[in-house]
Amino acid sequence: MLRRTILVMLMAAVAGFGVYWWLTAPAASAVPLPSRAPDLANGQEIFNVGGCSSCHAVPNQPDRLRLGGGLALGSPFGTFYAPNISPDPADGIGRWSEADFVSAVMRGVSPEGKHYFPAFPYTSYRLAKVEDVRDLFAYLKTLPPVSGKVRDHDLPFPFNIRRNVGIWKSLFMDGKPFVADGAKSPQWNRGAYLVNGFGHCAECHSPRNLLGGIITAQRFAGGPNPEGEGWVPNITQKGIGEWSAKDIANLLKTGELPEGDSVGGAMTRVIKNTSQLSDEDIAAMADYVKSLPPVDGPPRPKRKEGGA
Repeated sequence: MLRRTILVMLMAAVAGFGVYWWLTAPAASAVPLPSRAPDLANGQEIFNVGGCSSCHAVPNQPDRLRLGGGLALGSPFGTFYAPNISPDPADGIGRWSEADFVSAVMRGVSPEGKHYFPAFPYTSYRLAKVEDVRDLFAYLKTLPPVSGKVRDHDLPFPFNIRRNVGIWKSLFMDGKPFVADGAKSPQWNRGAYLVNGFGHCAECHSPRNLLGGIITAQRFAGGPNPEGEGWVPNITQKGIGEWSAKDIANLLKTGELPEGDSVGGAMTRVIKNTSQLSDEDIAAMADYVKSLPPVDGPPRPKRKEGGA
């Protein structure tokens, strides 16, 4: 009887491990893409919409195009360090194929077939058009190579096990593409595409659950800063209902708030990117954000007496 019980337990363990291995498997390897002439101007626009330099530029130096990485990104799960995405062949992505890059950006899978942690916002980038991702890759290859390996992420067990990200993806990353709304204007749809895709605005401006997934019902409604300190504002009409689309566009262009103050914190890095965008794309993003229906966000903690 004991031997039978042990055998059943072993079989259950093997079956359980098999299910785990299947659920956590990364997507299939990157598939070669047909040749096309890249649009470098579009690649630069996507680079700025995506805020690539905000995370990947080498910290504490003035050149936002030196993408050697190293920025520390705090989270409830540990500290992530942005990798080197310069064209350096040894330490960056200089040896990557175009298909490798598309797979990384849209599926969160490395050229080695491993999951990237979702501190890399591929849950939003997956909505991008493949052509835009390819143009971005072509633009990145025109930037200066930067040598230097970035240190490993500082994550405690079990969050340091990349294989577990497969389960996270099955819970919080669907494969649905961006679909334009035929009832809306081309400008509104362009804004929706940029804000939800490469702009990845919801990644910071939405509260998250205990597993780090965005709470869908409170998307864009603000919440605790995912990097640890401060509060990210509600950008639905509940939070900025008195703002006009021109106010929002001016913020994205200059960093100036309607009341005359300026943005601070991580948003200053964002403005360095959005300020480089075309007026048309800024207007489109503002048009879309202005249309977000009012949503109540999580309650903001009360300030302690005597606090700033």
